Amino acid sequence: MALRLGRREFGEHEPVIMAVVDLDPGPEADGAKAAALDRVGRAVADGAAAVEVCLPWEEPGDRAGDGPGEGPVAVPEEEVRRTAAFVAEVRRRHPDVVIAVRTWRHEVAEAVCAAGADLLDDPRGGADPELAGVAARHRAGLVCTYTGRSVPDAVPDAVPDASAAGAEGTAADVLRVTAGLAERAVALGVPPESVLVSPGTDLSGDGPEALEAARHLGGLVVGGRPVLVSLSTGPSGSGAPGGSPGTGPEGRRMLAALATAAVAAWQGARVYRVHAVAETRQVLDMVASVAGHRPPAVARRGLG
Repeated sequence: MALRLGRREFGEHEPVIMAVVDLDPGPEADGAKAAALDRVGRAVADGAAAVEVCLPWEEPGDRAGDGPGEGPVAVPEEEVRRTAAFVAEVRRRHPDVVIAVRTWRHEVAEAVCAAGADLLDDPRGGADPELAGVAARHRAGLVCTYTGRSVPDAVPDAVPDASAAGAEGTAADVLRVTAGLAERAVALGVPPESVLVSPGTDLSGDGPEALEAARHLGGLVVGGRPVLVSLSTGPSGSGAPGGSPGTGPEGRRMLAALATAAVAAWQGARVYRVHAVAETRQVLDMVASVAGHRPPAVARRGLG
């Protein structure tokens, strides 16, 4: 299936690296915005076709025990204030880059799409039923994420025949739920070529959920929608934090993320949500060469 995000169209074997740019959730410092814009510039220079603006705040459910969280709860007005202006500035500086925003709220989605965002990355799997409608009105893309629930509570009609769900968390359930969310988005008017699906789990982790998701990613790919995977190495941006890959906890996480990127690429994932842009680019290029989708950058023979 073709993949179109904003002004860009990506071929079947053209992976999309989406650089994560975290905005400071604390009181704004004079240089905070400038530093974040610099990260965007470095990511684009390193080969990112897309950047994703994220607010690392806990969500309201986190205080009820759904997740640890580390900071104040973000209210829609505050999320809009911090993200919309930043998106507009990124659009001004980088007119051709794909801009994604990670949010599950339709109020925020409306503001950032008006400011120039091309893609909405919904981390809560349709918990706000109005989010897909915003994407449709703005002709923006939408990431349909599996969140561990067989049927999102706020979208009872997202998956036909929900009673037929398999065991929660299985590869079949991930495919079933994300396919239902994608079908609903398309029915509301989101461009079919701009709808992605995601297993939700950060594949760079070493827990059983991450390993299971990486192992069965091909099952999600055969569903026909472009697949987005998250491979986090922390907020350091490009380069191996803490030294060369493999040294210290951060370096080992880098190695895990890059190894899993290769596994995901071999299985056909299309979009890679990462911090380590340059390193991921190198891995994806190598996998594409091994698979025969691109010629090797350098061909040498007779090395002893």
